[in-house]
Amino acid sequence: MTAVTPPRRDVFEYALLRVVPRIERGEHINAGILLYCRPRGFLAARVHLDPDRLRALDRHADVAGVRAALGAAQTLCGGGAEAGQAAGDDAGRRFRWLTAPRSTVVQPGPVHTGLTADPEAEAERLLELLVR
Repeated sequence: MTAVTPPRRDVFEYALLRVVPRIERGEHINAGILLYCRPRGFLAARVHLDPDRLRALDRHADVAGVRAALGAAQTLCGGGAEAGQAAGDDAGRRFRWLTAPRSTVVQPGPVHTGLTADPEAEAERLLELLVR
C-alpha cells in the first residue's frame, strides 16, 4: 500500500478591503480581499463591489471612485511598471503598505493567517465566503 503525500501547505496572510462611505458612521461593506503567501511569492487582490449594497449605506456614494480605489489595489498587487513607485518593492512590502491602517473610503481590515496548498484558489474562496 502506497502512502499518499498531502499537498504542501504554506502560511498565507489576508485582509478584507472594506468600503466605508461615511467615515463618521463607521458602517462598511466588504468589497475585496488581499492575499499574500510569502513562500510562494504570491500577492493578489480580488474585488467585488455591489453598488446597491454601497448605496444602502450612502445613497450618494461615489461608486466610480470606489471602483478606482479597488482597482488601484489590484494594480499594486500585480507589481510591475503599473504599480508606480512600488514597482520595485517585493510582494511582502506591497502587502504591508496595502494593509496599513488608513482613514479613507477604502480601508483594509485586520490581517489574518491560514494555510493553503493553492493561494489562487484560496483568494477566490475567501472572496466568495467573505465578500459576495
